[in-house]
Amino acid sequence: MRRLDLALPETPKGDAWRDALPALPDTPGAYRWFYADVTAGEYSAVCIFMVGSLFSPRYSAGVKRGALPLEHCAVNFALYHRSTRRRWVLSEYPRAAVRVLGGGRVLHIGRSMLEYGLDGTVCMEVDEQCAPFGGPLRARLVLEPQVMAADEVQLVPGLPHYWRALAPRAKARLEVLSEDVVAEGMGYHDSNHGEELLGARLPGWHWARVHGPEETVVDYHLPGGVAPLRVTAGALGTKSERRPLLAEARDTSLTGWGLRVPARLYAGNEPVDEPRLLESSPFYARVEARRDGLDVMGEVADFRRFHSPFIRWMAHFRTRVERAV
Repeated sequence: MRRLDLALPETPKGDAWRDALPALPDTPGAYRWFYADVTAGEYSAVCIFMVGSLFSPRYSAGVKRGALPLEHCAVNFALYHRSTRRRWVLSEYPRAAVRVLGGGRVLHIGRSMLEYGLDGTVCMEVDEQCAPFGGPLRARLVLEPQVMAADEVQLVPGLPHYWRALAPRAKARLEVLSEDVVAEGMGYHDSNHGEELLGARLPGWHWARVHGPEETVVDYHLPGGVAPLRVTAGALGTKSERRPLLAEARDTSLTGWGLRVPARLYAGNEPVDEPRLLESSPFYARVEARRDGLDVMGEVADFRRFHSPFIRWMAHFRTRVERAV
């Protein structure tokens, strides 16, 4: 995969990722995104910076004509109160930029920015309009990692899709200025990247992260009989491993869109609760559960569905297409 001149070296292992921003992709179908979530009291929020947006119907339709990931960058932010969505941002832009600020590295998409500071903090600032026709939203999420980053792993042997838990367990401060929300809690941060369009050969996945009192566990489930991945992060360090397939499949249920989601969310083998649907669409669902100091956030994605012309048409109604800023 070719690299842009504006990009910085690939993320090294260990703690050194904190002052480096990975190179951005520039080949058709490639993507890289940076995901973070936070649970803070009655609030939870998700923020994603995307280069080669997985939510972009224009990128999905244009790849065969040579559409480039930097032409389809996006910022997604969702705020939830007691598992009910309060605000939704999905803004798509035709460019992104990387610059050095005070020795740290900053990714700019529109008026929003993602910064990796030299002190180890991760800061996401969102300055957008709610989609599709909502008012302005300004938010700031700051993560202070409490554990080492995990090693990068290949999701499926032989396919060019990769995942890395950069800050699997972090102190978090969430400020949503336009909603008068200030809250502190637990945060999580990871990054995915790949060299081909999701759904081309990798049909989908589901994953969940569990914050407990002492450690965080992330389970990543993949299709086709591929052994799931697990990251465990706590006082004893951060460990990545492949787990054996479950002897018995866990129960699932169908959303109103016919997407199959877990019927219960688990902390290891311990059921936490029935998931609450934060987001539900024909190809994507976001779920949450909390009980007795355990907090679970997860996602289910079927990327093959997204490439249906009808689903791409529907996706236009949850997106704002913006000019470069």
